[in-house]
Amino acid sequence: MDKIKLNVLGISYSQTQSGAYALVLTEENGDRRIPIIIGGFEAQAIAIQLEGLNPPRPLTHDLFLSFATAFDISLIEVNIYRLEEGVFYSKLVCVYKDREVTIDARTSDAIALALRFKCPIYTTEEIMAQSGIVLDIENESDDDSTDEEKYEPSPSGENPLVDLDLKGQSEKELKELLEEAITKENYEKASMIRDELKRRKKD
Repeated sequence: MDKIKLNVLGISYSQTQSGAYALVLTEENGDRRIPIIIGGFEAQAIAIQLEGLNPPRPLTHDLFLSFATAFDISLIEVNIYRLEEGVFYSKLVCVYKDREVTIDARTSDAIALALRFKCPIYTTEEIMAQSGIVLDIENESDDDSTDEEKYEPSPSGENPLVDLDLKGQSEKELKELLEEAITKENYEKASMIRDELKRRKKD
């Protein structure tokens, strides 16, 4: 089974869940991105590592790294292997004394650990097909800024999805909303619209 390598693009405030965040992963050799809703603690753990900050006392994921290093345990890769009812499932692939061990983990924790161990993150084509959002590269090419520069957290207090009535929209209107959401890099909204379009295809 072919594996697709992912990179962490950034984190944004969730616009639908108070205290939650949207983690965005992007495929290394493609244009698709995966938005994943995660908790505040995990978002902090990921953001600290992305920014290269050193907290005064180790966070749980830092402790895991220190523990594993002390006992010569290596994390060689993270696999996001299943998507069920909007929930992503992940595995940690570890090596200890030439023995490979696979451990189930929440995807947010798995990503936080992958950043600390500097190991690759993979998923499958099936999951990318289900959850990936394709970007309009032509529109992006007109902007000189990078993805990391453009991907800013939404201002606190804003919640443009509260009154979003997807079921009342036609398929054409949904596709237009999807394009608009992707252009504005509102991945959470785009994810919701994409899921509504998929539900309609199944009916």
